[in-house]
Amino acid sequence: MNPAPDLLLALAQGAPAAPAPGFWSLGNPMVLMVVTFAIFYFMLIAPARKRQKHLQKTIDGLKSGDRVITSGGILGTVVAVTDRRIQLRISSDVKIDILKSAIAGLDTEDRANG
Repeated sequence: MNPAPDLLLALAQGAPAAPAPGFWSLGNPMVLMVVTFAIFYFMLIAPARKRQKHLQKTIDGLKSGDRVITSGGILGTVVAVTDRRIQLRISSDVKIDILKSAIAGLDTEDRANG
């Protein structure tokens, strides 16, 4: 009872070929585009949006005394916060006003060791 002769007989008689792949096969260009977009979304877009929301939440919660880093690399301590601006003390007698959008994040580096 070897199935090989039955298979050979079916092939010799011109058995119908396997059905053509349907819409959901990976050979379909539309499905490939959707899969590629999904990969980009979950690998690049979603994490970037999450980071942006976290940064905005951090900026909205800034208060006097917080240490921050600006997008230009300036380290300072928040002195005052208004609706659009933040006043930073960058030295004992130097204060600057910057826009909230220039804040890159909180300064979490330990100053006691440096």
